[in-house]
Amino acid sequence: MQNGTLLAAVDLGSNSFRLEIGRVDHGQIHRTEYLKETVRQGNGLDSARNLTPEAMQRGWDALARFGERLAGFKRSQVRAVATQTLREARNRDEFLLRARTVLGFGIDVIPGREEARLIYQGVAHMLPHNEASDRERRLVVDIGGRSTEMIIGHALTAQVMESYRVGSVAWSMKHFPQGQFTPSAFRSAEIAAKAVLDDALGTYSSDQWDVAYGASGTIGAVSDVLVASGAPVGVVTREGLDWLLERLLKAGSVDKLRIDGMREDRKAVIGGGVSVLRAVFDLLDIREMKVAQGALRHGVLYELLERDDSVADLRAATVARLAARFEVDAAQAQRVSQCAAALYLQIDPSARDASNASRSGRALRKLGWAAQLHEIGAHISHSDYHKHGAYILDNADAPGFATNELHQLSQLVLGHRGKLRKLEAALEDEVMVAQLLALRLAVILCHARRDPDPQALKVAASGRVFTLSCNKGWPEAYPQSAHLLREEMLAWQKTNWRVELPAGF
Repeated sequence: MQNGTLLAAVDLGSNSFRLEIGRVDHGQIHRTEYLKETVRQGNGLDSARNLTPEAMQRGWDALARFGERLAGFKRSQVRAVATQTLREARNRDEFLLRARTVLGFGIDVIPGREEARLIYQGVAHMLPHNEASDRERRLVVDIGGRSTEMIIGHALTAQVMESYRVGSVAWSMKHFPQGQFTPSAFRSAEIAAKAVLDDALGTYSSDQWDVAYGASGTIGAVSDVLVASGAPVGVVTREGLDWLLERLLKAGSVDKLRIDGMREDRKAVIGGGVSVLRAVFDLLDIREMKVAQGALRHGVLYELLERDDSVADLRAATVARLAARFEVDAAQAQRVSQCAAALYLQIDPSARDASNASRSGRALRKLGWAAQLHEIGAHISHSDYHKHGAYILDNADAPGFATNELHQLSQLVLGHRGKLRKLEAALEDEVMVAQLLALRLAVILCHARRDPDPQALKVAASGRVFTLSCNKGWPEAYPQSAHLLREEMLAWQKTNWRVELPAGF
C-alpha cells in the first residue's frame, strides 16, 4: 500500500469494542485515532447462550458510531473481527446482520487460534526489531473478557497458539457476581482458572520461552495501577499482583474500590481479570511479564497492510495442509480447480483482472480453495463425502481464515453435488450461486478423472438464468457428461435460478 494510506481495524471484544485507525508509512503503521467503547457483550449472554436485546443494542450503538467515523473508507482499508462472545452466541447471525449494516463493513468472527495468531502479530510488530529481540523466544498472553489466548513465537512468527475459555468478564460474573471481594472468592476463582488452563502447563512451561509479554485490557489495567503505586513502568511482577490483591481485599467490593490508576469501566471486571492473571503466573512459573503495546487490533492492521501477499499465502498453505492431511487426490483437485476457475471467468469476466481486494478476485480465489478441498470428506467415507467435507471445514483449525469464511467454503463443498435445497439461504447470494454452479459443472466435466476438453462448455449469465452451450457433437462424444448436465438442469429448476441447455441437447 502507498505511504499515507489510512487503515482501520475494529475489534469486537467481549468487554470492549475498539477502533484503531493508522497511517501507512514505509511499511509501518502509525496511529492517527483510537476509539474504545465499553460494551460488555460478554455479560450479555443469557443461560441459553443468546445475546440479550440490551447487549445487542449496546453493540449496534457502538458500531454505528464507529461507522460514522469510517465513512469514506474503502473495503480494502477496513477489517472488523469478533471474538469469544460472538463465537459462543447462538443468535450471533441476528446480531451480525444489523451490525454489518450499521458499521458499513463486513465483520469476521474469528476462531480462537486465529485470534491468538493475530494477537501475536500485533505484539510482534510493535516490539523493537533488532538481533537480540529477534532471537528471543516469546510467550504472549492476552486475557480478554471471555477467553485467554496464549502464544509462543519467534520474531514475527507465531509457532504455538491456543485459546482458553476463561476471561475477566466471565470470571467476574461467575465468582464475583455481587462485586464482593473476599479471600474465598479469589481462591475459588484462581482454582477454577487453573483447571481450565491446566492443559497449558506442558506446552507453555517456562523452559519453552525466554520473555513473557502481556497484551490488551486486563494486563494493561493491572500495569496502570502498579505504575500509579510507584512500580516500574511496563512490567507486571508477582509481588505487584500480591499487592493488588491485598488492595482489592481491603476494599471489599467494587463499589468501595478507590485505587489510583484504575479506570471506572475496569472496576467491574478487575476481580475476574486478576484471578486469571494470577493463575497464569502460578501455572507457568512467571516472575515478571512485560506489558506489550501491540494487541489484536494491531495484528489486524498489519495483516491489512500485507494481506495481498502474506495472508493469501497463509491461506493457500492452510488449504494445502488440509488437503494433505485428509489425503485428497491432488491431481483431481487441481483438475477441478482449473476447470471451475475457467467456468467462473465466463460468468464474471471482471474477475480475470481483479485485485485480491475486490469481491470478484476474492470469489475466484475462494472457489479455487473449495475446489481443492471438495473431496476432503472422502477420507472419512465415500458415502456422503460432501457432507463430511463440509463438517470438517466448519470445525477445522485453519490459520488465516475467519469462521464465516470457512463456512462459505464448507457450503461450497456441501453443495458441489446433490440437491440444492440444503443451500436455500445461500442461494440468495448471486456470487455464491455463480461459484456453486462453476464448481458443480467442473465436477461433472471432470467426473472421469481426466482432463476435460477446455472448450467443451460455455456459460452465459443473464439475471437468474445461466445458458450452457457446447461444441457440435460434444453430447454424443461424452454421453455420460451430457446426461449429468441434463440432471444438473433439473436440479436448478427446484430453485429460483435456472440452467438452460441448447434445444435437442
